[in-house]
Formats: sequence, C-alpha cells, structure tokens
Amino acid sequence: MTNWLVVGLGNPGPTYAAHRHNVGFLVADELARRAQVKYSRSLGLRADVATTRVTSAGLGAVGADASAVVLLKSRTFMNNTGLAVSKATAYYKTPASGLVVIHDELDIDFGQLRLKFGGGDNGHNGLKSIRQSLGTGDFFRVRFGIGRPPGRQDPAQFVLSPFPSAVSADLAEVVSRAADAVECLLTDGLEAAQNRFNS
Repeated sequence: MTNWLVVGLGNPGPTYAAHRHNVGFLVADELARRAQVKYSRSLGLRADVATTRVTSAGLGAVGADASAVVLLKSRTFMNNTGLAVSKATAYYKTPASGLVVIHDELDIDFGQLRLKFGGGDNGHNGLKSIRQSLGTGDFFRVRFGIGRPPGRQDPAQFVLSPFPSAVSADLAEVVSRAADAVECLLTDGLEAAQNRFNS
C-alpha cells in the first residue's frame, strides 16, 4: 500500500510550462530530482508518475522507516485534475489523508508558503476538481504564493502568464523551499512543517 500521493498541479505541455499556474509541476519536478527518479507516462491514470520512498533521511533514501511515495503530474488540464487524482488514489489505495497537493495561491504573496490540511478550493479550479472527484477536501495542501495581479489584470490571465525574468532566481529558491516543506510534511508531520515553513 502506498503511504503518500504527492500531486503537483499544473497544465500539461510546453505552452504552459513557465506559467504561474504550473508551480506545482515545478515543485514535483524538484522532488523527483532529489529522489533521483524519472516520470513515466501512465495512460490509465492520465498522468505522469514517479515512485520513490521517504525516510527520516529524506526522499529516495532506504531504511526500516521507509514510506512509499508516488509523485504525480496530471496530463489532464487543470479543470479536470480530479480525474487523474481519483484514478491514482484508487489504483495506489491511498486515502485522501495521504494526499498532498502543491498549488499556486493568489492570496499569498510571492515567495511565501502555507501548509494546511482540509479547507475549500478558494476559486482554484484544480482544487475544485479534486474535491469534487474525491468527495472530500480533507487532504494536505502546500500553497505556493504567487500574489495578486497588478492593477486590474484578470486573475485568470495572470495565472496563465510566466513569472518575470527578474524573479527567476527567487523562483528557484522558493521552489526548493516548497520541496523542503513537502519533505518535512512527509517525515515530521503537518505541525512541524507549518512551524518551519508557514510565512
């Protein structure tokens, strides 16, 4: 039985790769890099998946305290992410309480992270789709702040646009910190991760 299913939210394909909406994919890629595993396409799950383990020593380590971890990036568009997530939770027999979803968050300033368990979707179509497909919102969320759009820019347009090149170094650092937060959540629990990473 798989202990953890870690889902990075985003839209598939090169057109969307650098968009703010795809920070979940960036963090999922960083986790796979740390675990030294590669994603493979699962047609049945409509997702790219990579399997690894986590111990107190971190991702990819082996030991008696190892828990199985599946990293997942949906190949559906954001609005239908729940389809891939529900298929994966059924296939890997992972309860909603073993699900960690990494997503962009407009209501948090860029560079800040917040971890929590449960809650609504706050207008996020990926979360909305997952909650509808699973019939519950009781899963872990790693909320990656992207901030509000400037002026009167439409939020939908803002999330589907790239980060400015001026913040590329900061973006890499926040992606790394978000990956740290996921690892901490898996090894030390929510409270420890919140105390260390919530800003």
